[in-house]
Amino acid sequence: MTTLVWFRDDLRLADHPALAAACEDPDGIVALYLLDEASPGVRRLGGAARWWLHHSLTALREELAARGVPLVLRRGPAGDVVPRVVAECGANAVTWNRRYGAEREVDAALKESLRVSGVDARSFPGGLLHEPWTVTTQAGGYYRVYSAFWRACQVRPGPAEPLPEPTSWTAAPRQPASEELTDWELLPTAPDWAAGLRERWEPGEAAADERLEDFLHLDADEYAGRRDTPAAAATSSLSPHLRWGEVSPRTVWRRALRSGADVGAFLGELGWREFAWHTLFHHPDLHRRGLDPRFDAFAWQEPDPAELAAWQRGQTGFPIVDAGMRELWQTGVMHNRVRMVTASFLVKNLLVDWRIGESWFWDTLVDADAASNPFNWQWVAGCGADAAPYFRIFNPLTQAKKFDPDGGYVRRWAPDSAALPELVDLRATRERALAAYAALGSR
Repeated sequence: MTTLVWFRDDLRLADHPALAAACEDPDGIVALYLLDEASPGVRRLGGAARWWLHHSLTALREELAARGVPLVLRRGPAGDVVPRVVAECGANAVTWNRRYGAEREVDAALKESLRVSGVDARSFPGGLLHEPWTVTTQAGGYYRVYSAFWRACQVRPGPAEPLPEPTSWTAAPRQPASEELTDWELLPTAPDWAAGLRERWEPGEAAADERLEDFLHLDADEYAGRRDTPAAAATSSLSPHLRWGEVSPRTVWRRALRSGADVGAFLGELGWREFAWHTLFHHPDLHRRGLDPRFDAFAWQEPDPAELAAWQRGQTGFPIVDAGMRELWQTGVMHNRVRMVTASFLVKNLLVDWRIGESWFWDTLVDADAASNPFNWQWVAGCGADAAPYFRIFNPLTQAKKFDPDGGYVRRWAPDSAALPELVDLRATRERALAAYAALGSR
């Protein structure tokens, strides 16, 4: 007997239920990572995400090799490639951790076809604190308001204890050939825009574990009071590690509670991530369609190419917006408070469709995932779950005074911004946005 374990957005060895189950097979395992950008519902990765994936797979391959197991790399639609690899290695069992977006239809069809052919296909919970179908309203529906959702989660039994890394490793005797990672061309060539990413990040499970440990023992007690100050560097920096599954949310949850630090606000952010994923489960087209159907008729403006480029490049003349957009381009992340400000500027002051901004973040964020990225853009735009009212428009000047009062964040990322001409008139564009919202409400 051979078991094939299929890695997806869970590039780790600890608390990996599908891997743990596979390693119980005394005849050995085959470890597969599949780059699938062809199956229905699968969204092609953005540039920053591809950079991270390359290095995370490199780290995973090294960790597996140290345990005597090669990592098999393949490309193509899962429905074709997984059965082919199963036949090549003679596997009679396949395990994977579940996905929760549109890809789950691919997984369900594959599971059925494998079982029909006599292969034991099993899926496991691995990427969330609670499975989406277990958190329901009293009427059996799903939650649309975060506070009610999070209360419901907190009265449930806590997340399961994280599984340790398997202690027994056996490579199956028939190992399929692997494609070369470099042939996937996940890294940028010319121009090489990833220098800032290389300076800022170290992908991989070991780096994720170290970052979690450092945060819990050095920064967590001050998180609640400093998390909205972008110059403070008080956040956990775990978001890309969570996005790629280099650490599981169950591990973060349990270790945070055991740290003795004041982690209530931090765990609430895990809850917000959870809420986004549960919402995606019920709305797999989250990056295409707003949850509030009224916004299907909203009067978005055709983007002015010069204005859009100025926003993307951090050349708007509004320092906190420009600082955020330049931080994003250089490092692949942006402070959460500033994400809200920059997104509000695009959708409300420029009146640009939120999907255009979501697409830019999808391409430039190392932590952009299928749930949180569109979910948060919809929240800012006013059309999402538990959305900020559309008339809540973040003024970039007052936001900078409140959250970057000494200008440290702006000085680091956009010291020249104040000398640039302001892209728009904040008062006039605010009034335009409110008029568009009022027209929407009268329909």
